[in-house]
Amino acid sequence: MATVEVSKPVFAIESKHVDMPATESAAAEVEETAGGEGSTDAGDDVKEKVLTQIEFYFADSNLPYDRFMWTLHTANAEHWVPLATVASFKRMRQFQDKGLPWIADVLRQGSDMLEVDESGTSVRRREEVREPVGQFERSVYAKGFGEETPGLQGELEIFFGKWGRVSAVRMRRMDQTKKFKGSAFCEYADIDSVTRFLEADPKPQWDGEDLLTMSKEAYCEMKIKEKGLTGKAADYKAVHYTPRKGGFNAFAKDSTKEKGKKSNAEEKPEIFLEFLGVRLKINQDDGGSVEESEIPFVKGASLKFTGCGGDVSFSEIKVPLKERFQRAPYVKYQRGDDFGLLGFDKTLSDEDIAFIREQLETVNDNAVEWEVPDEETEKAFQIERAKAAAQRVISNSDNRGSGGRGGGRGGRGARGGRGGRGGRGKRGGGRGGGRGGGRNGEAKRDDAAEAGEKRKRAIEPDGGPDTKGKGVPVLQVAKKAKTGSS
Repeated sequence: MATVEVSKPVFAIESKHVDMPATESAAAEVEETAGGEGSTDAGDDVKEKVLTQIEFYFADSNLPYDRFMWTLHTANAEHWVPLATVASFKRMRQFQDKGLPWIADVLRQGSDMLEVDESGTSVRRREEVREPVGQFERSVYAKGFGEETPGLQGELEIFFGKWGRVSAVRMRRMDQTKKFKGSAFCEYADIDSVTRFLEADPKPQWDGEDLLTMSKEAYCEMKIKEKGLTGKAADYKAVHYTPRKGGFNAFAKDSTKEKGKKSNAEEKPEIFLEFLGVRLKINQDDGGSVEESEIPFVKGASLKFTGCGGDVSFSEIKVPLKERFQRAPYVKYQRGDDFGLLGFDKTLSDEDIAFIREQLETVNDNAVEWEVPDEETEKAFQIERAKAAAQRVISNSDNRGSGGRGGGRGGRGARGGRGGRGGRGKRGGGRGGGRGGGRNGEAKRDDAAEAGEKRKRAIEPDGGPDTKGKGVPVLQVAKKAKTGSS
């Protein structure tokens, strides 16, 4: 993800208000009228603002916590998001007169984090979303900013940027009225920036007055004492305090606010991952993991390419292979490298390898060489694939299995069932309205003897399966048998 140096503070990071649910963030922007913020000059400074703003929308610190953005991100297997929708957000409207081609060109030339499709109409992340680590430790609290004035959000971003690289600035607001409290949280990109801010001499000032500043941890301790919390309640508050009060969290495992979730008194159903022909049980307590010792090793299910010239488009690799492989390969590639790896769901035959070499003689307009990686490299790659797949399964399970619009894209499975309560597809569930509940109503029926006990589902979500014209792959879940005295 691109970072912002101290000499170039963030100018246009979108605020996620402390007490405003994330569902009101990006979604609300589409509803609001455009403001007259900033200049629309097409200079380097303006391009930097556009780049920083759009990268923030897709950043690990925002995307999984913004319901509207996450909905766009997960709307299709390839995670393409319409660029026109992103450009319609309030903080982007000042650049709309430049047109989508101009914005697409800015992203193509300046972003290591995002890629734009060939048509210039869609954008997506180059790498999978990762749960941010250390946000609590990298955040500071400051109070004394007075009443809210037009453009204050941008002024605060520039202000905090004096001490380091900023990930996000969140203006704190009242629960009901949304009135600005005069204080804000700033999440820095590194601990050194936090230290510079807290140890600044002289102290940070706003309008000539010293601010009340402290680490987020110190702020939580202060609030715990004010509320009189002790024991386990105090420990829980200190660990779990979050500015996204009541907001969306794609990584959450135990949300009690989502409709259709099981009560705390009920046990969670077991979730399994079908990976390279082996059924792996997923540990849900840590966000999705599998026992490394149980991960199978299938020799010859991977290929390595070399010579791409430091840039790869996932679609450039996946689309030509659809003709032969039902499931698109998992692509591992880091921007700037001259090589990458493809992971398949079976051992490749000589004919398979010949087909790949024929279809992908060039990548990024460069001739590439294909080879089967050595055993050590392939083992490590398959372990990485399994772990990534398990995490994505849990993330998709939390978001798709909660009923709502047709029981989620997974359809018939999970609590949403065949359309859930008020599902868009009515009895059929899902968008396709089929009995299976998936987009095309092709989810498999359970065996009668196992109905209510196990629902067989299989997916390796990190592989980006091609779901067009097929039933959407779903998770594999087995309900635990209830126990109790007769």
